[in-house]
Amino acid sequence: MKNAHLLLIVMAMMVISGCSVIEGIFKAGAVVGVIAVIVVILVVLWLFSLFRGK
Repeated sequence: MKNAHLLLIVMAMMVISGCSVIEGIFKAGAVVGVIAVIVVILVVLWLFSLFRGK
């Protein structure tokens, strides 16, 4: 019975640490996504200005 409690504690710790890892990945993904959108908008505006200037 003591081993069962230990197993439950270990599993709970793994799930909690896994959630924090996933949270970090999503935060980094959100930042990269925002930067990618800004870069794409700037490239489109730059291309538009090239064709409009001629």
